[in-house]
Order: sequence, then C-alpha cells, then structure tokens
Amino acid sequence: MATENVSLPFKLYCLTVMTLVAATYTVALRYTRTVLTEMYFATTAVCITEVIKLFLSLGMLTRDTGSLSRLLSTLHEHVIRSPKELLKLSIPSLVYAVQNNMAFVALSNLDAAVYQVTYQLKIPSTALCTVLMLNRSLSKLQWASVFMLCAGVMLVQWKPVEATKVQVEQNPFLGFVAIAIAVLCSGFAGVYFEKVLKSSDTSLWVRNIQMYLSGIVVTAFGVYLSDGAQVMEKGFFYGYTHWVWFVVSLASLGGLYTSVVVKYTDNIMKGFSAAAAIVISTVASVLLFGLQITLSFISGSILVCISIYYYGLPKQSTATFEKATTEKSKQPPEDV
Repeated sequence: MATENVSLPFKLYCLTVMTLVAATYTVALRYTRTVLTEMYFATTAVCITEVIKLFLSLGMLTRDTGSLSRLLSTLHEHVIRSPKELLKLSIPSLVYAVQNNMAFVALSNLDAAVYQVTYQLKIPSTALCTVLMLNRSLSKLQWASVFMLCAGVMLVQWKPVEATKVQVEQNPFLGFVAIAIAVLCSGFAGVYFEKVLKSSDTSLWVRNIQMYLSGIVVTAFGVYLSDGAQVMEKGFFYGYTHWVWFVVSLASLGGLYTSVVVKYTDNIMKGFSAAAAIVISTVASVLLFGLQITLSFISGSILVCISIYYYGLPKQSTATFEKATTEKSKQPPEDV
C-alpha cells in the first residue's frame, strides 16, 4: 500500500503519537493488572473497547458522508442489506477478540518491556500469513530479519527479568503462551482484513463498522462464557478505575489510529516507532515496576530493533543491499 505524499512534520506527528500510544497502553495495562485493588474483568474491557470503536467509526463515516441522510443510506446498504459481508468480517472480529483478551493475560504475567519486545513476533506471523494468503514474496534480507527477530525474542525469554515492585503472583510461561496466541491472531486477522479491504472499494470506516458490530457480539458472548456469573453478581464495570478507563480509551483510539498511520507513513518509520516503544516501555518498567535489566534482555532487545529496521526496508533498498553483499562475497581476497 503506497503512502500518500504528506509533509515530514505530519509524518513525525503520526510517528510520535503511534509510539506514545503503543508504549503507554502497554505500561498502563500492566499497571492495572498488577496493583493490589479489586481486579476488573478483562473481558468487559475488551467488549467496551469494541463499543467505543464502533461509535468512533460512525463519527468518522458521518464526517466522510457529509450528512445524516447519506450516513443512514450507507449503513442501510452496507450493514442491513449486507449480511454476507457482516459474516465475512465476523472472522477477524473473533480472532481480534481472542488477541485482545490474550494481551490482558500476557500483561498480567509479564513485564511491559518483555511484552513489548516479545510481541514483535507479530512480524514473522504477519509475514507468513502474507506469503500464504496474499501470495507475496519476501526478500532474503527480510527472511534473515525474521530469524534474527526470533533469536532476539529467545534471548529476552531465556532468563525472565524480575520486577521488584510487583507484588501479585505471576506465571511467565502462561504469559509467553498468551503472547504466542496473540501474535498468531494478529498476523492472521491483519492480513485477512487487508485482503477484505482490497477486494472491494468499500470505505475503510464501513468495513470497521461491520467488523466492530460483529466484535461486540463476539466479545459480549466472551463475557458471558468467561465471567458471566461474576458479572451478574458484581456488575459489568466492577473494579473500574480512572486507570482502567484510560487503558480502554488508549485501546479504542489506538485501533483506529493504526489505519491513519498505515496510510501516511512507511515501514521504516513504523519500525523506528516499534523500537522507540520498546525503549519507552523499558524505562517506564524500571521506574514504575522495579524491572531488573539483564544482559540477555538488552542483547535480545537490540537484535529485535535491528531486525525490525531491516525487515521494513523498501524492496529497492533491500535488493541493493543484497546485491552489494553478493558482489563483495565474490571478490577475491586481498593479498597480505
């Protein structure tokens, strides 16, 4: 997807907001899952996030259509008269619901910095789904970057870091399993949604509305299955504080803002954003949770940041890099 020609300050604005949202969301969610207070139900937070996203998308579609009558006409055509499209979008809705719930499980058991690094496994997951579902190819450098990223994550997970200020019981293995499920869901749902978007000229906001309608049904059913009895007893918003609402707001805005970032920035900028989010999350974890940095964590994080950069290089730059490397390897060794 080609990016539009916009000014550098606007691109930097997009980069800054995306970085801050990603890092702040991770740290804030971790905080809400580790403080010693009445714990809220994660399934209800995921559900209310879908509701907010729906209303935000309706607002954006209203702006694009320009009038209430056109909005209602668009909704009638693409929602009420398009049950097959709703069913089609229910697939990524279900997968995203699983992913979002797994994020809560992961951040209940892993530090925010470890989560931020490990979650970059979404890159090889997305790469694999792109090759299988969209019939695209990856360069040799991109495949090398994928393996480098996996090696970096293995280093980070080799000896789990400790957070001295966290007093709740944690299960690092469960946290890693949750991230593994989340990144698989992220890769599949992201590529599936991209395929649906490119299969027709339907507006992005219309597709979002179709997906969020299905998402509300799916996540509400998840609340019933997972916490139904307790929600009936204690209430839907049990344990909600201003910090929980802050996390829900970040999740809602972040999901919609991603589409803007994809439209106006390139892969290199998104790579720098991911690396910056890792650094911010690490600093915040040290200050807030007493994270004890290890050599394996630092080494793995550096490998992950380098791999993100090389994976995001444009194909032209990648081809040039590979050609230069090949020619250099063919040169005869210099006489000593």
